[in-house]
Amino acid sequence: MHTVVVGTSGVTASDVLAVARADARIELSEEALTALAAARGIVDALAAKPDPVYGVSTGFGALATRHISQEMRTQLQRNIVRSHAAGMGPRVEREVVRALMFLRLKTVCSGHTGVRPEVAQTMADILNAGITPVVHEYGSLGCSGDLAPLSHCALTLMGEGEAEGPDGVVRPAGELLAEHGIAPVELREKEGLALLNGTDGMLGMLLMALADLDTLYKSADITAALSLEALLGTDKVLAPELHAIRPHPGQGASAANMLAVLKDSGLTGHHQDDAPRVQDAYSVRCAPQVAGAGRDTLAHARLVAERELASAVDNPVVLPDGRVESNGNFHGAPVAYVLDFLAIAAADLASIAERRTDRLLDKNRSHGLPPFLADDAGVDSGLMIAQYTQAALVSEMKRLAVPASADSIPSSAMQEDHVSMGWSAARKLRTAVDNLTRVLAIELYAATRAIELREGLTPAPASQAAITALRKAGAEGPGPDRFLAPDLAAADAFLRDGRLLAAVESVTGPLA
Repeated sequence: MHTVVVGTSGVTASDVLAVARADARIELSEEALTALAAARGIVDALAAKPDPVYGVSTGFGALATRHISQEMRTQLQRNIVRSHAAGMGPRVEREVVRALMFLRLKTVCSGHTGVRPEVAQTMADILNAGITPVVHEYGSLGCSGDLAPLSHCALTLMGEGEAEGPDGVVRPAGELLAEHGIAPVELREKEGLALLNGTDGMLGMLLMALADLDTLYKSADITAALSLEALLGTDKVLAPELHAIRPHPGQGASAANMLAVLKDSGLTGHHQDDAPRVQDAYSVRCAPQVAGAGRDTLAHARLVAERELASAVDNPVVLPDGRVESNGNFHGAPVAYVLDFLAIAAADLASIAERRTDRLLDKNRSHGLPPFLADDAGVDSGLMIAQYTQAALVSEMKRLAVPASADSIPSSAMQEDHVSMGWSAARKLRTAVDNLTRVLAIELYAATRAIELREGLTPAPASQAAITALRKAGAEGPGPDRFLAPDLAAADAFLRDGRLLAAVESVTGPLA
């Protein structure tokens, strides 16, 4: 099994994905253990002094003015976790919780939080045991960190609350820890606060969305190329020299991908109607411009994610010179903005894909294809309602594109009077990514059926590879009406797990 070694820095996006999605094991480096011990020494020294220090010997948030005596500080740390574990709603996905916990561990190991080495080791042990705290949908405002979600994770660390075992069964966390020989931790000064103050949930979801969208944007170039081919469009608009004079890198990459898929096609440029086209409709001709803009948005979001991944987000933080200082680095605005930006780009990509699908089904605009790609139009409805499903998905994605980060709702008696709503932005982006996959799957299903209906014309080798693999995956070709949902589900799975991309790249080589 792959092992991720956590030091004081250097955790990568692939490390996060390996832990979240592939259950990679975690080890703490000697460098991290040394840094943890050094920072803890600073906190212990401050805790012994009479002067109040936020998070060490005071209350939290709007209650930070109260000095807490030494004999009450263990209770203070325990109480902050219990009271902040106030989430409600459905459980969030296992991979999100694992990313959340791992990213908090990454920051703890930076040496800027003042958490004891044994607390960090227990976090790693819980992840390695496959124990997943129950975290709920609602409770984070994306400021002061993802407080409620992280609190539910910290509660498991204390042996309280509920968690899912490696067998997928939810049970009391204390029982699960005991079964795996993990001792619950008793939190000391600052540790409860350090486990809660981070952008880890929204960052974890951003990293996973970036990985998914990287595949989906390549898949969208493929489905756009298939639709262009099915509509007998021209590939001349994909010529590199045309995109070189508008040098957006994403646009050039998308055009090159489409051109690679369409190489040696026998369908492009055949105008089989009475009004030969001078140029194709925007949804076909401008596919690289729209998908390319989304690709450039991904590049910007990836830069923000890399910066956040290199950050130690906590409040207060332990600095190398021994100071423990309050700050506002837990504010999720940088991450929230790009999460919203990605939802906008995903909605537009879905929208243009739906327009191409609709064009394939309309006999007045499909240039010789049967209505709705039906076998016997009138007796058969073909893919009429598949496009309805696609339209419903796109409509929801447009609603999800409304930015969460433009909102703010004050909390903590107006102490936390401007929040990022980054967690909410991440949650709706996950839905948008799921919906985009389904939208592209319907375009794939329609475009491949349309190509097969072009009798006497030979598709590009890459297109044929996609069609053959899709049919083997259980999504059937043209014919009389049948129960359509299983075919669409098969197309969705085929695209979602990367088989479409693999089939095409077996002919074209790696796409950009």
